[in-house]
Amino acid sequence: MLARAPQTRVARMRVNAPVRFAHGHGEYHHLPFQFPGNKRASFGLKLSAFLLTGFSIPFLAAAFQL
Repeated sequence: MLARAPQTRVARMRVNAPVRFAHGHGEYHHLPFQFPGNKRASFGLKLSAFLLTGFSIPFLAAAFQL
């Protein structure tokens, strides 16, 4: 049905609101969580430990299999 509709009618059905303000939570943040302002060193340490643990699991499993 939309394929046969005139272009002016399809253009009127669009929403012109910006996507970043559509969720209604205030300012736009590119991260899904609040970035810690003063605790950057501890956040970096915890994030590095989390990522390194997940990355090392396959290698530990391969070493265990040998």
